[in-house]
Amino acid sequence: MSQGFSIELYFDPALENQVLKAWNVLARRQISTQLIEIESRPHITLFSSPFLDPARLESVVKSFVSKQEPLPLSFSSFGTLPNEKNHLFLAPAPTMALLQFQAQLCEAIKKEGIEIGEEFKADAWIPYCAVAQQVPKTRMAEAFCVLRELKLPVSGYAMDIGLVEFSPVREHFSFGLGNAVEP
Repeated sequence: MSQGFSIELYFDPALENQVLKAWNVLARRQISTQLIEIESRPHITLFSSPFLDPARLESVVKSFVSKQEPLPLSFSSFGTLPNEKNHLFLAPAPTMALLQFQAQLCEAIKKEGIEIGEEFKADAWIPYCAVAQQVPKTRMAEAFCVLRELKLPVSGYAMDIGLVEFSPVREHFSFGLGNAVEP
């Protein structure tokens, strides 16, 4: 049964591999395997909703990405969210280009009559890339040590946007940034 949908920003292969390295080290040390188990892909969530009609969003997203160029990203720090889920993440430098990209996407979605949740509104959205979920409290310090071994910053480009249903993750569609819309 679906838990929801999200629009995800995907990275170039080199940057994606840097994130996967962290996932794999955390999995080998049996700290967290959930992202691998649900068949996720390294990403930044741009928008999420418990209920969506994927067909309704496909043309909106396709049109939006056709006007965008690959977006430079630099993950310069890591952290955890202030909740009980014990998620760890890499944080990209919050550039104006990244913040405007997400705000413009949500504006295009809103024009379709789809409600934008508070956490995805322009003044509240926090960009991050999950590297571990549900880390046992007794292993948090060890998980942070693993992330400290990453040579930050790691940089690259956001190259694609996809709509996924979760969990497990199932992609409905994805488009490369800057691809021309076909008639």
